[in-house]
Amino acid sequence: MSVAPHLALDTGLESLRGIGRERAAQLRRLKLFTVNDLLFYRPRRYEDRRHFHAIGDLQAGQTGTVRGKVLALGVKWYRSHSKSVFELIVDDGTARLHCRWWNLPFMEKYFQQGDEVFVYGKLKTLKPRTIDHPETEVVEAGEDRSIHINRIVPVYPLTDGLPQRWVRGLLWRTLSQFESQIVEPWTGIHFPDLPARAKAVRQIHFPESMAEVEKGRARLALDEFIELQLSLQQRRKNLETHARGLPCRGDNRLIKPFLLQLGFSLTDAQTRVLRELRQDLAEGAPMRRLVQGDVGSGKTVVAACFALMAIESGFNAVLMAPTEILAGQHFQTFQRWFEPLGLKIHLQTGSNKTGAARNSKSKVHSGAEVKQGQFEATRLAPVPALYIGTHALIEAGFEVENIGIVIIDEQHKFGVAQREQLVRKGRYPHLLIMTATPIPRSLGLTLYGDLDISVIDQLPGTRGKIKTFLRTTDKLPKVLEFIIQKLADGRQAYVVYPRVEEADLRTGLKAVTVEFEQLRKQFSPYRLGLLHGRLTAEEKQRIMTAFRANEIQVLLATTIIEVGVDVPNATVMLIENAEQYGLAQLHQLRGRIGRGAHDSYCILLADLKTPQARERLSVLEQTTDGFRIAETDLKMRGLGELLGFEQSGVPGFRFGDLAGDLPLVERARTIAMKIKAWQQRGIQ
Repeated sequence: MSVAPHLALDTGLESLRGIGRERAAQLRRLKLFTVNDLLFYRPRRYEDRRHFHAIGDLQAGQTGTVRGKVLALGVKWYRSHSKSVFELIVDDGTARLHCRWWNLPFMEKYFQQGDEVFVYGKLKTLKPRTIDHPETEVVEAGEDRSIHINRIVPVYPLTDGLPQRWVRGLLWRTLSQFESQIVEPWTGIHFPDLPARAKAVRQIHFPESMAEVEKGRARLALDEFIELQLSLQQRRKNLETHARGLPCRGDNRLIKPFLLQLGFSLTDAQTRVLRELRQDLAEGAPMRRLVQGDVGSGKTVVAACFALMAIESGFNAVLMAPTEILAGQHFQTFQRWFEPLGLKIHLQTGSNKTGAARNSKSKVHSGAEVKQGQFEATRLAPVPALYIGTHALIEAGFEVENIGIVIIDEQHKFGVAQREQLVRKGRYPHLLIMTATPIPRSLGLTLYGDLDISVIDQLPGTRGKIKTFLRTTDKLPKVLEFIIQKLADGRQAYVVYPRVEEADLRTGLKAVTVEFEQLRKQFSPYRLGLLHGRLTAEEKQRIMTAFRANEIQVLLATTIIEVGVDVPNATVMLIENAEQYGLAQLHQLRGRIGRGAHDSYCILLADLKTPQARERLSVLEQTTDGFRIAETDLKMRGLGELLGFEQSGVPGFRFGDLAGDLPLVERARTIAMKIKAWQQRGIQ
């Protein structure tokens, strides 16, 4: 269904007129190799050069484009020629503008007195009117004014030595030559509300209006989403065609006594999701399902029941967690749940290497052999068991036979490639992915488009409420008094900092090790613990064990506690420098409290310099709905902030915007299903 390759569009750029060896090398640095790459090179912004700002009208803090003549220019050196500033003075008849570039003396060679220039940037001061490091473009005599002047002009990402107007001219010539070769990619599909693909390409480079820019972008984004949806559907189809699901439904002989010993009943949402999982296991193909559940919704119990289904059926189960702390906590929880049923739990982490189950030298740690954090090696028994671990599970040296199911906790902390590595340890095992980060629908349809999705949308009724308060940094003394009151009531508390050792006095960022000594005095006689990523696995385990046992009343930590840490008696959390975090991450951190019967309190201490900062963080005061928070985070801070940088499975869109393109994503999904149906009928 996609476009058949045309020689002209695949032509290397070095073959085009005006592109020599040096220019071709510069374009390659921008990942532009062919005509097709160039035509779909997206401008990063646009300047409306039909209307300019007068320099005299610019206000401090205002961003705009002006046009004027260079009156003077020169470089001033400081500190024995080690530092410099290049200054360009531009006049448009209304006022003068000083343009400054620090430590870039070579900029002087790009301008001459009398040059006419465009200048774009934010006015820093009024006396004199100054812009630091603006974007500039010299208007050359005799150049094509229809490309660079008196129109909406594209501004492209550049590399060293590549002039903006040269790239714009290259695009103009190339588009004129090859536009007719840009054909529709989807046979039989028409978009009456959007431009044809060739016209869309012209609109993103040389639009007549900003409305045309958005129409062209939307059309090209829709093409990207359709292509992605087709690949996701093909991936799912390949799995269903070539793999048979293992018989892992179980017979309830372990699940019934497990549920009876829990001491509480499952919520309706947990029961519904378990029913969906069991139904998946009855299908012919291996299960591929994502279970979303807000913090505290009971995903771990669902995972336990799912693992028991496999063990009842004679298969091993594997659970991978992103951190040793979370893997260790899961180990202790499942050990407490499963050992009364006569089942073995094995732990495999980076600090506890255990080898491969099929290797005669293989050694793992089972629940029966773990004593006070001291691990002793033992050979694997050939009976079905649960294996819990971190990334160590996907290393080449670790092998387990007869894997029936794979569970991945906090999927957003792993890449898709890591997920596939673990699945390949078995022979098409069933896959359950769990996340407490609510996934906005647009993201769910793209990142997890090949998975079925279940939502645990109900919290256990036995838990206390979480109340969140946003406070400025000057309120810290009162906040500490409040925490001490709660400690006196027998509760425990977390205090979270963004850094480990290096505080930043200039920005006010605090470090957990720096604050530890001071707070130890303030919280006396209560005992403090210190937890961060630079501690050894044994030190982390010792601290968490003491905190769970209430031997430590206040835990000072970094975001290492973000996922999975479960201490029901901890009911207070103070997060310092809260403005540094995304909303989804703050919501995850907040989920470490509110896990017991008592009401809990989350205090966000932030430097609220702008109304936007207050507006963003106040969302957490208003709601504990993780989906609303995730949608807000996606819109305000973007995809990387929501998912974290570990997630390598995020598609790289040139024109698509997952924060605002949900209607296009849903439309693409429908179109892709229609195309697949046509293809299948054609095959049959």
